[in-house]
Amino acid sequence: MRPMSVKNASLLFARLAAANPEPRSELEYDSPYQLLVAVVLSAQATDKSVNLATRRLFAVAPTPDAMVNLGEEALADRIRTIGLYKTKAKNVLELSRQLLARHDGSVPHDRAALEALPGVGRKTANVVLNVVFGEPTIAVDTHIFRVANRTGLARGDTPLAVEQGLLARVPQQFRLHAHHWLILHGRYVCTARAPRCNECSIADLCAWPEKRPARA
Repeated sequence: MRPMSVKNASLLFARLAAANPEPRSELEYDSPYQLLVAVVLSAQATDKSVNLATRRLFAVAPTPDAMVNLGEEALADRIRTIGLYKTKAKNVLELSRQLLARHDGSVPHDRAALEALPGVGRKTANVVLNVVFGEPTIAVDTHIFRVANRTGLARGDTPLAVEQGLLARVPQQFRLHAHHWLILHGRYVCTARAPRCNECSIADLCAWPEKRPARA
């Protein structure tokens, strides 16, 4: 099946932009460091559950040095409500140490340096580069992967393939916010089990053969 045309991709993002001109991450944070930690914690967890945990965590450890001083056991205790909390606590503690040792406590504006940190992969690096540094990156999570494949916007068998397809398909003027528009659309409209096709603003552009017909 052919990928969505550039014209339809432009229409798709124009509609999403009209509905939400300034999309924002639903993770709560007050600094680049806190965003980095929140994204690391969000792997296989909902933003809601991460926010509940980080409110407790950032109240006592809002900076890398405070996180190191908190220690692994206390850190783990404050995030124990999210999945894989023990592994995530180790990663957050070690990335905090490395930020202090290698980057003067600051989050680096460099993909390789970000991905060298414990618990930080390409998706997390893309989020930080996009949200903190304003780069037009697209972090492919499960929502974006689903929406891109379903609609025909960018089909691929892996997150990297979908990311590359999106970068080739998304018009430049929409690329900065494309990441958030697609996540929010997948989270609230194009859901995994019960997509709300009848309420979808881009249903007529979608190539998904199982989409539900629009209401008359």
